[in-house]
Amino acid sequence: MKAHLRAVGLLCGVLLMPLATALEFQGVWQQGAMLVGHTKPGNTVFFQDRVVSLTPQGYFVIGLGRDVKGPVVVEVREGNESQLYSYPVAQREYKVQRVDGVPQRTVTPPSGKVLERIRHEGRLVRQARADDDPREDFLQGFIKPLEGPITGVYGSQRVYNGVPRNPHYGLDIARPKGTVVVAPAAGMVKLVHADMYYSGGTLVLDHGYGLTSSFIHLSGALVKEGQRVEAGEAIAKVGSTGRATGPHLDWRVNWFNVRLDPALVLKYFPAASGQ
Repeated sequence: MKAHLRAVGLLCGVLLMPLATALEFQGVWQQGAMLVGHTKPGNTVFFQDRVVSLTPQGYFVIGLGRDVKGPVVVEVREGNESQLYSYPVAQREYKVQRVDGVPQRTVTPPSGKVLERIRHEGRLVRQARADDDPREDFLQGFIKPLEGPITGVYGSQRVYNGVPRNPHYGLDIARPKGTVVVAPAAGMVKLVHADMYYSGGTLVLDHGYGLTSSFIHLSGALVKEGQRVEAGEAIAKVGSTGRATGPHLDWRVNWFNVRLDPALVLKYFPAASGQ
């Protein structure tokens, strides 16, 4: 990946302020995309009101949300000089399914103790995704955590009785209960939870510099919190726990709190082995 990144050069950059430095990106400027950038080590990079951490070699990762509008701006500072790069963002059309006649209890938001539980579990997941660990696992590329039919895609949304639900942010892969799920890239296990209200069995794997994978509806975990795993290592088993209608894996990718499209990650950042 690193060699390819050096070769792609500056994509669609617009020079706004003078600074003798280069900024390179691998990836696509599209809603839901992950991008890996490179600049001179020691520079400071700003994106979406965040100081972006750099590896010692000057690599970094950023992410674009489902509904982000372009252009977006990346600022690079070297000493007292600054340069702004502006990038257009390709907009996407997402599948929207309208379902009427659904029992109202399935549309009405939870309340009381159930709502308290949901909020607590949400805090656990956000905490697991919040770390900015200086590990470079994400630079090695990604493989599918599971082979099987794709039954759900990023960005899709259902409207029940005229009420829009939250968009789907994962890649759903259907396989029988108990099928082994492997790590799509190396990382550190940050969260293992047996039974969350919505996601059931849940596992969060940190790939470094704010990039995480989440695996939900699991029937069981094969790793523990704090454990380091390698790409392709067995980490969990497919299930239908939480609010799932059948056995499948829901794989999600985040850059901190920005939800990314796992399909784009696989397309533009395949592991060098080609797995």
